[in-house]
Formats: sequence, structure tokens, C-alpha cells
Amino acid sequence: MKLQTQIKLKKEEHNLIDYNSKLLLLGSCFSENIGDKFEYFKFQSVSNPFGILFHPKAIENLVVRAIQQKKYTEEDVFFNNEQWHCFDGHSQLSNASKEALVQELNNNLELTNRQIAEATHIIITLGTSWVYKLVESNKIVANCHKVRQKEFRKILLSTEEIKQSLQSIIEAVKSVNKTTSIVFTVSPVRHIKDGFVENTLSKSHLISAIHQVVKNQVSYFPSYEIMLDELRDYRFYKSDMLHPNETAVEYIWQKFQQVWMASEALSIMSDIDAVQKGLQHKPFNEKSDAHQRFLQQLKKKKNVLSSHYQHIKFD
Repeated sequence: MKLQTQIKLKKEEHNLIDYNSKLLLLGSCFSENIGDKFEYFKFQSVSNPFGILFHPKAIENLVVRAIQQKKYTEEDVFFNNEQWHCFDGHSQLSNASKEALVQELNNNLELTNRQIAEATHIIITLGTSWVYKLVESNKIVANCHKVRQKEFRKILLSTEEIKQSLQSIIEAVKSVNKTTSIVFTVSPVRHIKDGFVENTLSKSHLISAIHQVVKNQVSYFPSYEIMLDELRDYRFYKSDMLHPNETAVEYIWQKFQQVWMASEALSIMSDIDAVQKGLQHKPFNEKSDAHQRFLQQLKKKKNVLSSHYQHIKFD
């Protein structure tokens, strides 16, 4: 008896991810989930230097600005609720010091510039088509930072506007890195605060626009479809019934591996997983001979991995 619909996935034929790959992940909170997986398995990856970015215009702004190396100044930040903020970044960057915020913005901009130029893969997760535009300046913001709602107009990006934004991202990236693979995906997180119908409309605009720009070295991974069609059950959601839970994230991560991971990388991931679990192990008796032998074996495994890949470090 078949109790689940399965989405057909095709293994990528070129530029598979291995331990020589360099990755940049940008976008919604789901990119953080996948970014955590890459970090756990010790890949060379950078995830969201400007924090979570929910919509394509925010990602476009970051990518273009980083490539143009347009530095931030004190004019780009503002004070609200006892902290300094920037409309281009997430509130996790906000700081009580204006100078510190500007410095961090520019440090992360430089990091983004460097990672775009060096990345073998850039994974972009889009969350929503809904954006907030400042009434005074007509600027679309990445985050409202709890500024009064009357300062913004909420608008839905059209499919054409999203398509143009994605094309701008692709062209900017390819201007400095012609060989990187760009992977678009749509976050399975539902933005119900926009409304149920409005969320569906938002996601449909994203998916439609992405499929109009998919071509050579630009691909689509169906995170959204896997969540809605293969994991069609609320037991795969967190208690808010909106965000995928740990089981769902792991499931989608395994599907991503099937499509994008080189076979040799999977073997190394297994070895790293064994070390990571060993580091989390809590012995009954730290001074026992058995535990000391366990530590020696663990150290040997760590040294073997680090000797093959210098970027692999364990705490």
C-alpha cells in the first residue's frame, strides 16, 4: 500500500557539492536550517551574513551592493527602541552603538562580496512576495525593525517584478563568478500573518518567477513542494503549525543530499557525524579506562579528517 506521494528528483550531473566546495546561503529562515546542516558537517559555508532576508528584493539589494562594494555610512542607519538599525539587514545585527553597527555592516558586506566571488554554489531561499515600502523614501526594506506600521506601505511583488529581481541577482553574481551554480528554492514556512489565501498567492508568484529564470547553472530545488506534498501532516510542523520541525528539516536535507551531494562527500559526512556525536557523548566515569580509549579513538578520527581537509576543525 502506498501512503505517500513522492516528488521525482533528478541527481545533478555537474558541479556536485563536495568538501572542496564553497557555499553561500541567503534568504529566509529555512536557509538557516539548511545552513546549520552544512555547518554541522563542516562544509565551507557562509549563511546569511545580513541575517534572515525574506523576499527577493532584499537579497537583490545585498548581492548588488556587495559586488559594487558600496559601503555603509551613518546615513544608512537609524535609531529606534534604544538601538541602531539598518533597513537592509535583520534585527540580529542591530546594536546599541551606531559605530559598531556600521562597522559590522561593512564587515559582513565584505564577507558577502568575497563569498560570492569564491562560491561554487549559491543557495537562495525565497520566503515571500510581500514587501514593505517606506512611504517617505519609497525604499523596500528587508526588515521593519518594529517601526510604526503607518511608515510603510505593504505591497505584493508581481511575478514580473520578482523575475526581474532574480535576473538582477543572477547577472550580478555571474559578472564576478561565471562558474558558480545558483540554486533557488522556496521556503516551506507559511506566512499566515499575511493571510492564508495571501500566503498561497505569495508563494505562487515566487515559484512562477523562479521557473522563468531557471536555466544553465541556475536550478530549482523543491523544498516547498516536498513539505506540502510528501510531508502532508501536521506532525511534521513545530507547535506553531507553520514552521517545519526537526524531522521535516532532516527529511528535506536528505532529499537535498540525493540531488546535490557528491558520493565521496557522503562518506566524509558519515565520519564527521560520528565525531560530532562522540563530542556530545557524556560518560558515566570520565576517568575510566574505557572512556580514555574512546577519547583516543575520537582524537584519531579528528586528526585524520583535519589532515585531509584543513578547514575541518572541531571544538
